[in-house]
Amino acid sequence: ECSCRRLGGGVVQAGGSLRLSCTTSGSISSLTNMGWYRQVPGSQRELVGSISSSAGVPVYGDSVKGRFAVSKDNAKDTIYLQMNSLKPEDTAVYYCWGYDHSIMTTYWGQGTQVTVSS
Repeated sequence: ECSCRRLGGGVVQAGGSLRLSCTTSGSISSLTNMGWYRQVPGSQRELVGSISSSAGVPVYGDSVKGRFAVSKDNAKDTIYLQMNSLKPEDTAVYYCWGYDHSIMTTYWGQGTQVTVSS
């Protein structure tokens, strides 16, 4: 399972930065892929960014490329999302997720609200 903790406030002005963290209850090394999705009411979840356990090149959604960065700390079993140059359209509930290919199971964090004011 993943539990999301937010570093910093949930409301930020446009142009600001915010960092989200997600700590897994088990070892992060058991996950094949991990990262973040986001969702606004009435819309499907959108990929924000993902990273593999082998720490290959992260993959990002088009709307956040160049502004957001996904990273992980194996020693702390934690996944991070650094969000810079935030825009009002980044307002959403952000979910961390992890996928264990060995048992074909996807885990989701409980979600955290990020609000960007104009």
